[in-house]
Amino acid sequence: GTTQGAGGASTRRSHALKEVERLKENREKRRARQAEMKEEKVALMNQDPGNPNWETAQMIREYQSTLEFVPLLDGQAVDDHQITVCVRKRPISRKEVNRKEIDVISVPRKDMLIVHEPRSKVDLTKFLENHKFRFDYAFNDTCDNAMVYKYTAKPLVKTIFEGGMATCFAYGQTGSGKTHTMGGEFNGKVQDCKNGIYAMAAKDVFVTLNMPRYRAMNLVVSASFFEIYSGKVFDLLSDKQKLRVLEDGKQQVQVVGLTEKVVDGVEEVLKLIQHGNAARTSGQTSANSNSSRSHAVFQIVLRPQGSTKIHGKFSFIDLAGNERGVDTSSADRQTRMEGAEINKSLLALKECIRALGKQSAHLPFRVSKLTQVLRDSFIGEKSKTCMIAMISPGLSSCEHTLNTLRYADRVKELVVKDI
Repeated sequence: GTTQGAGGASTRRSHALKEVERLKENREKRRARQAEMKEEKVALMNQDPGNPNWETAQMIREYQSTLEFVPLLDGQAVDDHQITVCVRKRPISRKEVNRKEIDVISVPRKDMLIVHEPRSKVDLTKFLENHKFRFDYAFNDTCDNAMVYKYTAKPLVKTIFEGGMATCFAYGQTGSGKTHTMGGEFNGKVQDCKNGIYAMAAKDVFVTLNMPRYRAMNLVVSASFFEIYSGKVFDLLSDKQKLRVLEDGKQQVQVVGLTEKVVDGVEEVLKLIQHGNAARTSGQTSANSNSSRSHAVFQIVLRPQGSTKIHGKFSFIDLAGNERGVDTSSADRQTRMEGAEINKSLLALKECIRALGKQSAHLPFRVSKLTQVLRDSFIGEKSKTCMIAMISPGLSSCEHTLNTLRYADRVKELVVKDI
C-alpha cells in the first residue's frame, strides 16, 4: 500500500510544479505583452509624433476591434417610410489630417452609428464614452452621392407623380457636406452639379414623366429657388428680390411673386440651381469664414397643362449651418439674431415633421417662415419627408456632431439609448 501513497504525493508534487510553471509562463506572457504594449505605445506616439490625441485613437481602435462591421451595400432593399431620417459621415479631409485630427465616428451597421467621445475621469484618466444612435440609414464615408440619393430622395420621386408632396432636408454644421450632397461633388473649387441630389432627382422626374402611365397626365414641370434669411424670403432666380408670404382664406400659403420657370430637361434645372447658388447669402462667422446663414429651398413642381393647380411638389432644403449661438460668441448682434432665427426655424421644423408622422390635425407651422412656406408639404397622408443629417468625422467637431445627431434623433423619436 505504501507505493500507492508515494504515487499520490508525486502526482500532487507534479501538479504543484505544473502550477508554478503555468504561473511563470503567464507572468512571462504578461511581461512580453506589457513590453509589446509599451513598444506599441512608443510606436503610436512616433507614428503620430506630437499628436495629443494618440491615446484616444488607440482606445477607439481597441473598441472598434470588438465590433462587427456590416455596412450598407448597394443591392440592399430600399425601405418605404413616410419619414426617413438618416445620417451621412463624410471622409476626413486633407486639412483635418494635416491638423492631426482623428476620426471619432464608427458606422458598424447600415442603421447604426457610434460617436466615440473622449472624456476624463476625476483622476484625469481618459476613457471613451461611446454614444450609439439608430437611424433608418447610416452612410459611412465610402458611400457616394448616388448611393445616398438611392436610399433617401429617389423613392420620393414617385410620390409627387401620385399627387403627394415630397421634402428632402439636408442638415448639419457648416463644412459637414450638405452642399456637396445636395449640389454635387467638388473637384477643387469646381462643383459638378450633375451628381448632387438636386440633379439626380430632376433626372428621375423627367424619366418618370415620360413613362406611359404618367405621360397621359400631360404634366408640366417647373422649378423655383428661394432662400429664407432671418425670417425673410428672397427669390434666388430674380436678383434676390424680397418676397411676401401671405396666407389666403383657405389657409393656403402663397409666396407672392416667386419666380417659377418651366423646365424641359435636367440641363435647364442645373442652370437654375447654379444661378441660384451663386446668389445665396453667406455671412461671416468665426465658426466658418463662409457659413451659409440661410435656408435654401429648391422646388420642382408638377402641374397639369394649362392649370395653376399643383399636382405634386418636391422641395429640397439645404438648411442653414447649425452652429449654435455659443460658437458665434465673438460675433455681433446681427449674427446672434441670425442664430436665434435659425434655431427657431429648426425647432418648428422638428415639430412639423413630428405632426406629419402622427397625422395630427394641429400643425405648428406659423412659428417660422421656413415651416410656413413648407406648410403644404406637411399635410396629407401622401406627404413624405426625408432628412439627411451630415456629420464631420473629426474630434474637434465632436460636440457639433452630437448636437446634430440628437436633433435628428428627436425628429425620428426613435432614440435607442442602449443597444
